[in-house]
Amino acid sequence: MAKLAFLGLGVMGYPMAGHLKAAGHDVCVYNRTAAKAEAWAKEHGGQAAATPREAAQGAEFVMACVGNDDDLRAVCLGEDGAFAGMSTGACFVDHTTVSAKVTSELYTAASDAGLGFVDAPVSGGQAGAENGVLSVMCGGEESQYNKAEPIMAAYARICRRIGESGAGQMTKMCNQIAIAGLVQGLSEALHFAQCAGLDGRDVVEVISQGAAGSWQMANRHETMLDGAFEHGFAVDWMRKDLGICLSTGDEIGASLPVTALVDQFYKDVQKMGGGRWDTSSLIKRLTPKD
Repeated sequence: MAKLAFLGLGVMGYPMAGHLKAAGHDVCVYNRTAAKAEAWAKEHGGQAAATPREAAQGAEFVMACVGNDDDLRAVCLGEDGAFAGMSTGACFVDHTTVSAKVTSELYTAASDAGLGFVDAPVSGGQAGAENGVLSVMCGGEESQYNKAEPIMAAYARICRRIGESGAGQMTKMCNQIAIAGLVQGLSEALHFAQCAGLDGRDVVEVISQGAAGSWQMANRHETMLDGAFEHGFAVDWMRKDLGICLSTGDEIGASLPVTALVDQFYKDVQKMGGGRWDTSSLIKRLTPKD
């Protein structure tokens, strides 16, 4: 059993912290909305802290899953930040999807303070977090990863170190780039089937068994056909992630024409009022009156 802190109890962090407690760890949580941290502690029997620093005090590992670069800086740095409360040798594990720039910044700050830092963004969505079957892609020193991997195993289907600091975030960008094209392709295929007078479910049953099959097809085609999008990974967050992908692509000289196009399609969905809809709502652009 390890003494842990978990910062950020959104749709991902809340169940992830729960899996850590269920695995027998001593878990203290922090959330910007204190009532959610208190609710988690009541449900799981852990402790809630008023600040990231308080949550991190005495913890061997501090895990975070917050919103964006600024949110991550806020929970790490400053007088009330987690780094100020962590003991020398403790390890910070960041599950947030953020830019490589802030990862580099915080890795340096952690190293200067005698702390470990592993960037470990996740994929698998809310369902993956709830079921403890996330894909965790990591960057950082091998020794720090080796210490943290058995802890992350509580909510991971696969956990892999890809390389040095920042490699986890770069891998998550690859993940989001791939998803963007897949969802648009699936949206067009289902829209085409509808226009052709075909039963979309029958079509998917057949084509999903061949080269067209994907996680998105298996897990999202029915809700897409039903026009149900009040679940899953929000369009607003996907646009945040794709913005990071496109900015980084410019920096490293990677051409991302499809990603840039789909990002604009998601912008259209936001204009339709779908900022909190699941990313599979791309199909709504094609059938806006449905």
